[in-house]
Amino acid sequence: MKKQNRIWHLHIFILTTIALLPTFVFSANTTQFKTELLKEITNYPEELLGLEWCQLQVTRQEQWICTVYHNLEMQPIWVNTNGPTEQGKRIYSTLEKVTSDGLTPEDYGVSKITALWESKTVAQLAKLDIAITTGLLGYIHDMQEGRFAPKFKNPELFDQAGNLVFNPIESLFEARTSSDIGQYLVSLAPAHQHYRALKKELKHHRNIADNGGWPVFPSSATLRSGDTNNAIPTLRQLLSKTGDYLTTTTITPNLYDDELVAAVKQFQGRHHLKVDGIIGNNTRRSLNTPVEKRIQQIILNMERWRWMKHDLGSKYVLVDIAGFNLQGVVDDSSQLEMRVIVGTLHHETPIFSDTIKYIEFNPFWNITPGIARNEMLPDLRKDNNYLSSKHIKLFSNWKSDGEELDPLTINWNEISRKQISRFKLRQEPGPWNALGVVKFVFPNKYSVYLHDTPGQNLFEEANRAFSHGCIRLNKPQQLAQFLLGFNDAGWTDETIQRVIENKKRKVIKLKEPIPVHLVYQTAWVNKNGVLHFSKDIYGRDKKLTEALFEIEEY
Repeated sequence: MKKQNRIWHLHIFILTTIALLPTFVFSANTTQFKTELLKEITNYPEELLGLEWCQLQVTRQEQWICTVYHNLEMQPIWVNTNGPTEQGKRIYSTLEKVTSDGLTPEDYGVSKITALWESKTVAQLAKLDIAITTGLLGYIHDMQEGRFAPKFKNPELFDQAGNLVFNPIESLFEARTSSDIGQYLVSLAPAHQHYRALKKELKHHRNIADNGGWPVFPSSATLRSGDTNNAIPTLRQLLSKTGDYLTTTTITPNLYDDELVAAVKQFQGRHHLKVDGIIGNNTRRSLNTPVEKRIQQIILNMERWRWMKHDLGSKYVLVDIAGFNLQGVVDDSSQLEMRVIVGTLHHETPIFSDTIKYIEFNPFWNITPGIARNEMLPDLRKDNNYLSSKHIKLFSNWKSDGEELDPLTINWNEISRKQISRFKLRQEPGPWNALGVVKFVFPNKYSVYLHDTPGQNLFEEANRAFSHGCIRLNKPQQLAQFLLGFNDAGWTDETIQRVIENKKRKVIKLKEPIPVHLVYQTAWVNKNGVLHFSKDIYGRDKKLTEALFEIEEY
């Protein structure tokens, strides 16, 4: 009922404002346009207005067109008897160039618009007007919300994609009343550095593809510094194309020399491989990934950015799950970067945005029932001293008044997996604590947070998917200073260190909560403008590729 009332009020609002919109002088009778427009939408009568779209056996675009033209009383929007208006021309020009954002012009009916562009009859002009409106609404939706195909292909995995309650009337009104419709359409894309950088790389890689791409590295041998191989000249050419090899000094053609080793190391770093300069199977596989595949990967990740809020905030924390990295961003500039550890394939770190509310120094670790069942109960059955050896206290329940129990008084062989979930297990602060010395909390339904870890050696791994879903940080104190710097100028490295050395739990509520965005980007550009490709650790690129490039209708 609320939705119907909202649509009705918007209907009245649009009808009231029609008189304020630019009008056109027609040499033909306005009734002719009404008649021809009505013919084109004859299967979608006015009675459909306000009904739930999901109940209609028509495409979403047809629902939009039906709603829009009935609200505008069957008046043309982008044409008059002389052809397309200036606004219509600007829309057409934008739709022709959507490839720069990784979109396909044909998805917005560009060939149909082109075929009708020189129309002279009212009947053909009516078709042109509808074609422009259809393309425009599709473009506005896709740029603001992302395309629908992923949501319909996999609603659970790609629930962020598309917007089923997209309002075509409101969007059309905003476009039509903008002072510069061309600039308005440009403004629909995410404006932040992450999207802009990928768009630039998309253009660059398409230029590489147009010039023949990069060659295939033919050698199957494992190459180390100082080796010679007939494929070395091809390797130099390949890495020159990717931008990793810039040396112009005199070379020995078939020698895997120091300059080329350095280029391979840079390539390995950009592709999240072990940075050792050795060309083995993994490095060779990445070297021989065609530029067309990299273009597709960039497009996938531009699409993901369109699913999110386009304004990430003036300052925020960005965690890239696939890239295993965290950035602290201020005014669209990365001020902080660090490595992170994320969830395993069986404990995937979720994608969402929230706000960091407080920081907990020397935290307790409240062990989840799942970890207690699956990982600790087997050890308890073997060793009654297991909990005390790990500095873990046992409580009778999860309530605040839970009684502390002595684990030695319990026969753990008689405790079932279900029964142990009733107990609360809490690891005390200290160097042994799985959360390290600090955690960053943004209360959410996933019980996910950022935290320190005593296992710093794992940050040296290229693939850092080791956690149960939370994000482990390799420079947690730097993040604490970054966040506290917006709240109290008195927080320095020294003051933070004193709090930690006190070894007592201390909770600091942020005066200015900071947005945090957990994203999944397998192609991204770092603060130095260097493009990185990450492994698809959760297999999502493959599924998104199927949704975007193999499904034509939905």
